[in-house]
Amino acid sequence: MIYETPAEWTDAAHKRVLLFGMSGLGKTRISSILRDGGWFHYSVDYRIGTRYMGEAIADNFKREAMKIPLLRELLLSDSVRIASNITFDNLAPLSTYLGKPGDPALGGLPFEEYRRRQAQHREAEIDALLDTPKFVNRALDIYGYRNFVCDTSGSICEVVNPENRVDPVLSVLSRHLALVWIEGSEDHTQALIERFDRAPKPMYYRPEFLMECWSAYLAETGRMPGAVDPDAFVRWTYARALAHRQPRYAAMAAHWGLRVAADEVAQVNTPADFTALITEALAKRGSRAA
Repeated sequence: MIYETPAEWTDAAHKRVLLFGMSGLGKTRISSILRDGGWFHYSVDYRIGTRYMGEAIADNFKREAMKIPLLRELLLSDSVRIASNITFDNLAPLSTYLGKPGDPALGGLPFEEYRRRQAQHREAEIDALLDTPKFVNRALDIYGYRNFVCDTSGSICEVVNPENRVDPVLSVLSRHLALVWIEGSEDHTQALIERFDRAPKPMYYRPEFLMECWSAYLAETGRMPGAVDPDAFVRWTYARALAHRQPRYAAMAAHWGLRVAADEVAQVNTPADFTALITEALAKRGSRAA
């Protein structure tokens, strides 16, 4: 932790935090509030979708466009340009590329292609996380931002080993930022499951977890890989993914940072509110250690 006490945090000339936790619990909302209040906002998902997977995303769009005669002709004559318009608040190009495994007639990907894209995402996420210190320096040196927030992907816990005290990603991040877990309650978990059920989205999974779920789903449903309903599979997997991630987030907070409750985060409306929340979290952490 770069801030060990409430005083170190409140007196710091440069406040630098990294927010982690499940998608939907407030990481991006808080980051936007801080950005509007003069903080530099570094989005890991945005970095993944632009710097590291932007070309693959655009190529996938072009591949689909080439199936349409008119667009094929225009592309071959360099008459049109196809690119993703990914933003901090709209990551659809990235999630669409990541995809879901199953029946191609239902929009699914062959499982091996799906695994290949999962591996691409893992590598890109690690690289984007390791870019964070560089952006901390750029934000200050080029733009004069004294305060910095890193808005991570919900899958950060899948690409690090929080029990490894020399984890190569967490070691770097913890030297430059305070790592803050936004911890949801059981009610939040149920709400996330219900929201996901209404609109299932692609996710990144740890390879071992993905293979366990895929094998179990095929065995339970009796379906062949090419006949799996992609949405049904990711719905079936989502609650299991939340349960899988929870102890990993908790270990990250215990060994590398601190935690704040999602309900408390929901009450934050200004940078001052956020500063007070972290001050309180550090005080609680200190009292537990004592």
